Amino acid sequence: MQRPLDVLGSSQDKKIIVKTKNGDDIVGTLKAFDSHINVWLDDAEIQGEKSLKLGKVLIRGDSIVYISPGQ
Repeated sequence: MQRPLDVLGSSQDKKIIVKTKNGDDIVGTLKAFDSHINVWLDDAEIQGEKSLKLGKVLIRGDSIVYISPGQ
């Protein structure tokens, strides 16, 4: 059985999808994370009706609903 931080560690430098509490789906390359599940993404963009390129972003762990492997 893997712990959530172990799963995140195996996803480092890979594309992930982060669903936030405000409903955004943010796709980017996971560069780093910490014990609070704060995640740092490179080449991030908000997906949806209107895509918005963000570049490098930090997403606070308390605003994340879930994290999923990218497509």
